[in-house]
This record gives sequence, structure tokens and C-alpha cells, in this order.
Amino acid sequence: MTAVIDKPVRTPGRWAAPPRPVWEEQPSRAGLAGKGIALSFACLAILFPLWIVLVTSLSSRKTIDEAGGLVMVPRGITLVAYRELLSGGQVTRAAVISVLITLVGTVFSMSVSVLCAYGLSRSGSLGHRWILMILLATMFFSAGLIPTYLLVQSLGLTDTYLALILPSAISVFNILVLRGFFTGISQELIDSARIDGAGEFRILWQIVMPLSRAVLAVITLFYAVGYWSAWFNASLYLNDQDMMPLQNVMIQLVQKQEAPVGMGQAIKTGQLSALAVQMAVMVMALLPVAVLSPFVQKHFKKGMLTGAVKG
Repeated sequence: MTAVIDKPVRTPGRWAAPPRPVWEEQPSRAGLAGKGIALSFACLAILFPLWIVLVTSLSSRKTIDEAGGLVMVPRGITLVAYRELLSGGQVTRAAVISVLITLVGTVFSMSVSVLCAYGLSRSGSLGHRWILMILLATMFFSAGLIPTYLLVQSLGLTDTYLALILPSAISVFNILVLRGFFTGISQELIDSARIDGAGEFRILWQIVMPLSRAVLAVITLFYAVGYWSAWFNASLYLNDQDMMPLQNVMIQLVQKQEAPVGMGQAIKTGQLSALAVQMAVMVMALLPVAVLSPFVQKHFKKGMLTGAVKG
């Protein structure tokens, strides 16, 4: 009598496609080819402009003049534009301001959003239904630009960095996503922590937040990108040019078609092109988002979809 040896079940590799449901048909070769072509064109449409901006920022003035503007084929690569930008001056100061505003604003927004979402996720909290209805109403009704400006002005926040954080510190959408995720956490787990003597803040810090790392990473990225890319509040509430963040400096450079203050001599001597400086500022503005997004990408499906479905 021969023994029957079970064959080991092969698990899909890291990059292998997950198994398809039994009711779903296998894709045809034409369908796969069509999807590949469509995705290739989409990637090309996104990456080609970014390639032009990057190559132009690394090109010399001679190469830019020969190309008649934007450069598609890299020739005469140089880091003069980045060296001049990072050597001090208007752009360096604006970049530091943007980094600080992004860090402080993201921490403040996440703290308030997490506390608010956790309170709204507990069915026994005081007035949570009325507070939730008020928050939902703000998504559809707004006081308008002029009353908001008058409020900021009456509080004495004009020409201060708080005007770049407080008026847009909270997103009701992000609070609702966090609330939906917190609601899905097992109530028995929280009740057992209460029986052991844990308070609400300890439950939030040691139980709820560790279980919600995916959605917290996604919402943090949303807030950080919002602060980093914001320019309207600065143009509305700031009058001092030395306080402008990087995005506003970039807009001024593109609109005025000139280099930042302090780089005129380098342009006059032919070492630097104003267009290369503008493209270099754009690369600096896009670089943090491009670097951080891949690290949070794996959390998007779990964080956003799970929170939205359970909300």
C-alpha cells in the first residue's frame, strides 16, 4: 500500500495577481493588451510633463536657448539652478516656511481630527449625534470668503502664520473617514480595557490608534499634501513677501517670468536661465509629495476603502 503524499500548495508570489473568483471570467489576450496599452498611455501622459520639467531644470542656458524653451532631450546637464536656489535667499526661506507650516499644521489637524472622530465614534458620548449633524452641515453650507476673511482679521491673524493653519485646519471628510474606521473596532476590546481601569485617552492611544495605522497614515498624507500645496490662504492673509511659502513664490516666478531676488547677476553672466530656475522651483515643490506617496500607497486601499465602507 503506497502512501499518499499531499502536494504543497503554492502561494502566489509578491507580485503575482491574486486568485480570481470562480464566477469571474478569465480575461482575453485582447483585453489584457488593451489594458496594458491604456495604462501605458496614462503613465506617459503623467510622466512626460514631469520629465520635461526635470530635464529643463537641469539644463544649461545654452541648451535651453537651442531648444527654444522647454527641453525634452537632456544635454549639458548642470546643477547651477539648484545650487543657486539652495544657497540662500527668497526660495530657501520660502521652502523652510512651507516645511514648518506643513509639520505644525499636520500635527494640529491630526490631533483635533482624531479626538473628534473618536468621540463621535462612541455611541454613548454626550451629544455626538447633534455634533455629527453640525459637522455634516458644514460640508454643504459655508459662510463664504468675505465673512471668513473678516473673522480672521477680527481675530488679529492677518500677517501671521496661524492664518495659514487655522482657517483650513479641519476637514470634515477626513473626520468622517476616521470615525468610520474607529466605529469598526471591536467594542468588546474597548470594554475590556475599561474594566481593567483604562481611561478614554489611554484607550485611544494604546488600543485604537495602533489598530488604525493604515487610515491614520492616509489622512496624515492628505493633510500634509494640503498644507504643502496650499497657496490661497497665504495670498489672502499675508502681505509681507518675506513670509510667503514656497507655492506662492513659485506662482510669482511663473507669472512674472523672472528669477528670484539675488539671482539676477547669475542670469546676466549667462550661467543661469530664468526658465531653469522656474522649473527647479517646481521640482522642489513636487519632490516631497513624490517621495512620500509611495510609502503610504500600500495603506490607501485598507485605510480609505475600509473606513468609507464601515462609516
